[in-house]
Amino acid sequence: MADAQKILIADDAKDIREVLRIMLEDAGFEVVLANNGQEAVDYFDESINLVILDIMMPKCNGIDACAKIRENAEVPVLFLTAKSAESDMIEGFEAGGDDYLTKPFSCTELLLRVRALLKRPHMGSGGKETDSKIVIQDIILDTDLQQVIRDGEEISLTEIEYRILLLLASNRNHIFTAKEIYEQVWEEVYMPNSTNTVMVHIRNIRKKLGDVGPNAKYLHNIWGRGYRIV
Repeated sequence: MADAQKILIADDAKDIREVLRIMLEDAGFEVVLANNGQEAVDYFDESINLVILDIMMPKCNGIDACAKIRENAEVPVLFLTAKSAESDMIEGFEAGGDDYLTKPFSCTELLLRVRALLKRPHMGSGGKETDSKIVIQDIILDTDLQQVIRDGEEISLTEIEYRILLLLASNRNHIFTAKEIYEQVWEEVYMPNSTNTVMVHIRNIRKKLGDVGPNAKYLHNIWGRGYRIV
């Protein structure tokens, strides 16, 4: 398994850890197991290709573990949780999570999401340079540095948030449905709960851009159709 991609799993439930280990090893992945969030942080190194974190864990929960891992790496993170509240989704995505599965989930769906996350190029992983900038009023998207700048200061976005903003900014006036955004940004099959996932990320982008309230400045919601930047 020298060339196998390595996945770090952190869940305080032993039965879930074992099910995921067996499934992922059968699919050809190398697996590292952690009993809690602190172990996930301790076990993480540059050889890890993807992290699966349960949110509710002792010592260090999945949200905090993700934030600590994100300080030094852009590795994709998939959250597992028994919670389905929108506030929990927002907290997970703001910590740097890329995707979210609510328990109970099917092993087939989890495997599909794992493969999609591993297939997608990530910031800082050697993507091609474009030496171009996209200007939206007083905001600059530097696609070379993969940064969003306003008044000389960087606006901190997660990778998913940046990719959504880049998609819309690169196609000004085009209205993207939630399905189109999900399939182009996540690069995986659209599922019934994917619309909520897109909505949460859009809300986070607006909050970070200060684009809240009825008079949107940058990102516009076209009722019943989708989203666009004019």
